[in-house]
Amino acid sequence: MALPPHPGIFTVVERHCAESEPTPALRLYGDSEEVCEPLPLARARQLLYDRSVQPEVRAGLWHQMAERVQAGAAGPAWPEAVVWLGLQGLRRTAYKITWQFRAERGDVESELITCYLEALAGLPADDPDPGGTVLRSACSRGYDRWRRTRLERAVGDVEGVSGVPTAVAAADCWQADYDPSLRRPGLSATMRLTVPAHRIEGVRLGALAQAWGTADTAMSVEFSGRGRQVARVSLRRVRRSG
Repeated sequence: MALPPHPGIFTVVERHCAESEPTPALRLYGDSEEVCEPLPLARARQLLYDRSVQPEVRAGLWHQMAERVQAGAAGPAWPEAVVWLGLQGLRRTAYKITWQFRAERGDVESELITCYLEALAGLPADDPDPGGTVLRSACSRGYDRWRRTRLERAVGDVEGVSGVPTAVAAADCWQADYDPSLRRPGLSATMRLTVPAHRIEGVRLGALAQAWGTADTAMSVEFSGRGRQVARVSLRRVRRSG
């Protein structure tokens, strides 16, 4: 019997904090700096993302959250509660990263939470828009890290997969022409790149096409999943003169 999928980190935090009321509680500060009654956690979460609430009120809540992520500054339940308060601002980015980079949900959510807590811990005390600063920083850093991870991801050994030798002499080069789609608005021009075949792993696609005898016909790359064609890539082999 197949095991049920493990819930994501966001789901686990939601469950743990659904009924929690960590102490000391958040408080509302108005223009007169008068302290109001302790604020329930669920109500604080509503106010943080309600644009009709005065910016000063929301800023005061974010700054209190920043104080509570400092080591020893508040009770042991506050670090998780602070994460719970920020989930609403992280969910959309978590979904986009998971979908775009085909990443594991748990890894993406863990990375975003780390970036979020780091941004909150480094929040300046005089920031007039602390919520926007923290969430923009966390989402941007999380997205950039996954984009770099995709660029650095190791690829399989083409020789091992195909069974066809793909050795290319160091003196040979590969030339790639990138043609933007004609349906794309604005100015466009063909981009041509020429690189040594032994330096770029991506050009091994062309080496594989030649080993199979299809180099003259392999003129385009298409994506069969959801989406639309954005460009055409053609590869040809170029020998250096001399």
